[in-house]
Amino acid sequence: MLEEEGGMLGGLLPGSSERIGAGTAFNPSLSVILDGVYKNTFSGDAHDPGGFEGGHDHGHGHGHGMGDGFQLRETEFAFEASVDPYFDAFAMLVIEGTDRVDLEEAYFTTTSLPGGLQIKGGRFLSDIGYINSQHPHEWDFVDRPLVSEHLFGNHGIQETGVQLNWLLPTRTYLKTGVEVLQGSTSGIAAYEGESSTRPGWIEDTSEDQDGSQPGRFRTEELHLPFDDASGPRLFTGFLKWGPDLGYDHAAQFGISGGYARSFQRMEGHSEGLRIDTWDGDAWFAGFDAVYKYDAGGYLGQGDLVLQGEYFYRNIDVDYEYFNNDFAREEVDPDGGQWQRGTASADGTSGRFQQDGAYLQAVYGIAPRWRTGARAEALGIAKNQAWDGRNNGNGYDDFDTSFRYSLNATFYPSHFSFFRGQVNYSDFASEDPGGDRHDEWSFMLQYNLSLGAHGAHPF
Repeated sequence: MLEEEGGMLGGLLPGSSERIGAGTAFNPSLSVILDGVYKNTFSGDAHDPGGFEGGHDHGHGHGHGMGDGFQLRETEFAFEASVDPYFDAFAMLVIEGTDRVDLEEAYFTTTSLPGGLQIKGGRFLSDIGYINSQHPHEWDFVDRPLVSEHLFGNHGIQETGVQLNWLLPTRTYLKTGVEVLQGSTSGIAAYEGESSTRPGWIEDTSEDQDGSQPGRFRTEELHLPFDDASGPRLFTGFLKWGPDLGYDHAAQFGISGGYARSFQRMEGHSEGLRIDTWDGDAWFAGFDAVYKYDAGGYLGQGDLVLQGEYFYRNIDVDYEYFNNDFAREEVDPDGGQWQRGTASADGTSGRFQQDGAYLQAVYGIAPRWRTGARAEALGIAKNQAWDGRNNGNGYDDFDTSFRYSLNATFYPSHFSFFRGQVNYSDFASEDPGGDRHDEWSFMLQYNLSLGAHGAHPF
């Protein structure tokens, strides 16, 4: 009997090492992060910046499309473990609001490859740029920068795939990496495939139909004018360099870029009776810089952080539009009868050419208190995008959009903060040459961290 008990409990006893690892009480570590925001738009009403209103994934609690009033944003459940001498693992589940559960990240990293090499595999936030790999509780402002949100999407580049990075054996920090990703990021690698569950219509054959008007019943699947492109479809690369600036100063400079071999986007109109389609490929490139000064003051007083990023995006696509000919006598119940329409811009090739940047500074004005300022712009050097009002080739040049933010953050401890922020948005019109629209808004945020939480990267 004692032998049996020893066999059953041996992996749990202090003297046994066979099962000590990912299943112990302290491994994996668990943390829960609560994030809530109150927002009040007290003047104006700014919509999407001109040139960026189409193909953008709204919502998900990441700042864009955040309505007025109280809202629970992301509640993050993070699990982290050292699996064995060869692998670490990390997973984050996110509850957005009260009813949407999302797998934010779930990946492994190798820990014992030679020569400074490391492999990451699974679902993760890409290491391009600086802020893309950060979760909302790591941001110095309530909302994601416009350039990250509108060029890539509300989650930035968040993909499933594999990364190979190399920490070079140099006197200063130098790291490079490449990523091979499935490719579904809305802003740079949007993908539809041959079939879609967008709304469509089929003929009404019910007995009470007098035949004067065709019925409009939704069908679950549409067959679209896109080709199925198997993954991986998105490929990225990055280089990060940190010079030696002494004990009190630190900096990091980075360049990154990527290529999506398939970019497919569709927009439905007229209650599902017409769709616009764009099909092609895309690429992006950018640079980022971060500087940090540790003043040695009490609880962060005098500390300074400067941070900025710039990205350029080019999407090369063919445009077509299709009508659902629901009035035909014979209608395909599997997908409706999509007929190619005609327009002066139909079937033409064109490019979305857009860029954006932000620059921010955060300063410790007193113990536990920090204040920040941020300036942002979209469409600085180029803002060419699709304009449905253009009867020529379908593309137009839009004006530059701006946003400015001021905030103050109080840190009762390392595990909590409260932040107040004011945004002023000055956005270009969705109609080139039209009147600009602006907006003033105030946001109050709380963020609490429960349980063990690993140190954030630089």
